Amino acid sequence: MFRYINLIFKNLRRNLLRTILTGLGTMALVFVVTLVWSVLDFIDKQTAEKSNDFKVLVTEKNKAPSRLPRSYRSSLREGAARGPDDVRPVDYMTWAFYGGTLDPSKMSRENFLFLIACEPEKAPTMLDDLDQLGPADTARLQEGVAKMKRQANAVIIGPEQLKTMNKKVGERFTLNGLIFKDLNLEFEIVDTFPESAQRYGQTSLMNLDYLLQGIDEYEAKNKKKIANADDPIAFVMLKVKNKADYERLSAQIANSPLYTSPAVRCESASSAVSTFLEGWKDIFWGMRWILVPAILFTLALVIAVAISIGVRERRQEIAVLKVLGFRPGHVMFLVLGEALLIGVLAGLLSAAGSYLLFNKLLGGIALPIAWFQRFFIPQTAILWGIGIGALTAFLGSIVPAWSARSVRVADVFSKVA
Repeated sequence: MFRYINLIFKNLRRNLLRTILTGLGTMALVFVVTLVWSVLDFIDKQTAEKSNDFKVLVTEKNKAPSRLPRSYRSSLREGAARGPDDVRPVDYMTWAFYGGTLDPSKMSRENFLFLIACEPEKAPTMLDDLDQLGPADTARLQEGVAKMKRQANAVIIGPEQLKTMNKKVGERFTLNGLIFKDLNLEFEIVDTFPESAQRYGQTSLMNLDYLLQGIDEYEAKNKKKIANADDPIAFVMLKVKNKADYERLSAQIANSPLYTSPAVRCESASSAVSTFLEGWKDIFWGMRWILVPAILFTLALVIAVAISIGVRERRQEIAVLKVLGFRPGHVMFLVLGEALLIGVLAGLLSAAGSYLLFNKLLGGIALPIAWFQRFFIPQTAILWGIGIGALTAFLGSIVPAWSARSVRVADVFSKVA
């Protein structure tokens, strides 16, 4: 076996330029496939139904964007439960949105800030992936949440958003309201999200009670209503144990007399994401079933051409090997081995390099889709790279390898003679 492996390495070194170019071409195409699959993998996970820790969104039934009155807040947090046998959520989080500009005379991206108004203590358990942070980052996040609970105008702003705004932790600023027109609020940045919470680099959190208090104070002082102030809640997110509880909770809320004006509806978080991404459905389909197969076909073709050229150039050598006792299967193994070695190594280097580049250096793939600003390469992508390289190398080299296997010694030497 070692003899065959040694021959494979020697054959690849003989035309080093072709080997390098084939490897670089493989790496480039594996790189593109890795990026595409990383985006699709994340989207698939967001739209997949979970078997436990089921999240439910309660939104306005007949209007988008959803707007719910603040009077719905307290009862929805209990899932409209009234009796001892009713289902009660194991957790909840109320969502409202407040956005504005730091400078109304200069409406630039750097001056705009969009905040999620919520109960601060619910963010660590209700926002995806924050419960997966390490002990040090969890402690830091909890400390920031505690500051928000003690200080009404405290905000946590993602590190990327801080850079965009050219602000630092500890600074104060006033935001001139755009979502709630004329409602200007003052904030203090008490912390940022940990670096390990990479998907929240552009996310900002504020205290929901501070927003509602600001609305009340503005209307009392100015004797006029703020647009949308009567229904400032976007939706309420509830968490239940499983799908069965979700179905009972949905029926419980839908049949409750508390929510008639406006009526509400319940849907799973994954279903809500699927609905929101409906406009991207054709693009995702094209990426999955047209772009990726086309790249894989191209990759197999590149390897097939490179290996075929090598086989044609070495027909006499193959004939000599057969004279020396190499069986047709041995020859086929050598040719397949050359292709597989190039494919596997190039796929591994490309996938591992993509992981390090985007996850460790660039902070993710900057591809805004809906509210997802960045995508990250999963660790399983390294296996993808190896698998893509191996599969396309095998498919691309099987015909040249069979051709090498079928070389007839008599035909080769008769032409030489």
